[in-house]
Amino acid sequence: MRKMFLSLAALTLVASPVFAGAGKYNSAVAPGDAAPAFSGIPAVLGDKETTLSLGDVKEDVVVVVFLANHCPAVTAYEDRVIDFANDYKGKNVKVVAVCVNDMDSDRLPAIKERVKEKSYPFAYGYDASQDVGRAYGASRTPQFFVLDKTRTIRYSGAFDDNSKEASVEKKYVRDAVDSVLKGESVEIAETRAVGCGIGYNKKK
Repeated sequence: MRKMFLSLAALTLVASPVFAGAGKYNSAVAPGDAAPAFSGIPAVLGDKETTLSLGDVKEDVVVVVFLANHCPAVTAYEDRVIDFANDYKGKNVKVVAVCVNDMDSDRLPAIKERVKEKSYPFAYGYDASQDVGRAYGASRTPQFFVLDKTRTIRYSGAFDDNSKEASVEKKYVRDAVDSVLKGESVEIAETRAVGCGIGYNKKK
């Protein structure tokens, strides 16, 4: 696997112009809202240094996932997320991962190591400002947002309905992505994210 490091330079978050209001399980955004734009997030993609910018994604569907290396819930879902990203390669779907936790185990050097160890097939960035997490109302890791071609949020919440893969009955993210690709409505558009809480610093 490959790895790299990127300095925390030129990170910018651009708030989306209009939101319909908070969702049932999210204090900031809801399905049907415009997804908050972001750019310049230092990231790791294979063996290349890169930055994450929502505006640079060309695929029709984007899955934004908030992760944290220290979180056992992320570890429980990690292989499923990797498999998902690989399964949808070449199908007009892009996975983008972001971490906003302010601890050594979650910062970019640790992300580099995790990407190398697990062969992440998607870009994984670190937002030291935590602005991206706040804009999306991310409260847990892992937490997922499915965006359509217009970058409207079509689904937010958990990956599926059980931390034990063998017991999964509802595949929320996969079902949402498949529906968006088909131009159909998403049956389950919002669920409660389950995992480790995100610790936000007080804004100065």
